[in-house]
Amino acid sequence: MNACISSVSNEKIKLARKIATSSKARKETGLFFLEGQRLCSDAALCDVKIRQFFYTASSREKSPESVALLLKRAQTSFEISDSVSERLSDTQSPQGMFCLCEMPDRSSMAILPHESYIVLEQIQDPANLGAIIRTAEALGIRGAVLFGCCDVYNPKAQRAAMGSLLRLELHCPDDLSAFLLACKENGMRLLATTPRSDAADIRTLDLCCGALAVIGNEGSGVSPQTAALCETVTIPMLGRAESLNASMAAAIVMWEMMRQKPLQG
Repeated sequence: MNACISSVSNEKIKLARKIATSSKARKETGLFFLEGQRLCSDAALCDVKIRQFFYTASSREKSPESVALLLKRAQTSFEISDSVSERLSDTQSPQGMFCLCEMPDRSSMAILPHESYIVLEQIQDPANLGAIIRTAEALGIRGAVLFGCCDVYNPKAQRAAMGSLLRLELHCPDDLSAFLLACKENGMRLLATTPRSDAADIRTLDLCCGALAVIGNEGSGVSPQTAALCETVTIPMLGRAESLNASMAAAIVMWEMMRQKPLQG
């Protein structure tokens, strides 16, 4: 049993804090940080390699089953003091449970022709990214393709996703155009969302056989080179708003994609 870590200057705590707050540190170490009983437990239940688990005595009293599971799954575990927990936490009311996890390989993903996928291009708000991934998992989207987006391991994205970033299959291609062209050659239908009224109404398309739908940057939308490879589609709007928030647009498009599919148990 390791002694309780009570100093915020402890090297393990300093490294964990650095990984929690720095995208550069995450890339350099290949590790990401999770906070809270829900996310840490989700990591233990998923195929995520937990390098280190930090917990307080009070968290063990409040969530004994979760702590026991994490103690079993983590490579190493450390009890920490409440002051150290407050240092590690990015929330106002720390739950006293934290994990450092290894990043999974996102370099490839098998695209199945009759499934539905969401493609996120240059999404920069971690809350938007996390919300979209959470909605994608909830609706039954097969996987998500991320290109040029904010750091998927940003703690804000992880909290917004509520564990979905740990469960949904993700792919981060180096060349989005090449990836989309390969999907198109394999018979996949490619859709690019736009607020333009001359684009096809998303409700009129037959999407029951699967498709990839691209959601673009919050400010500039789908890039011209990506749009050129896709059918442009729009969500009809009757009010005076010119466009929708990226996460809301993604939710509507994914709902329509999945609405046309038969329910699966």
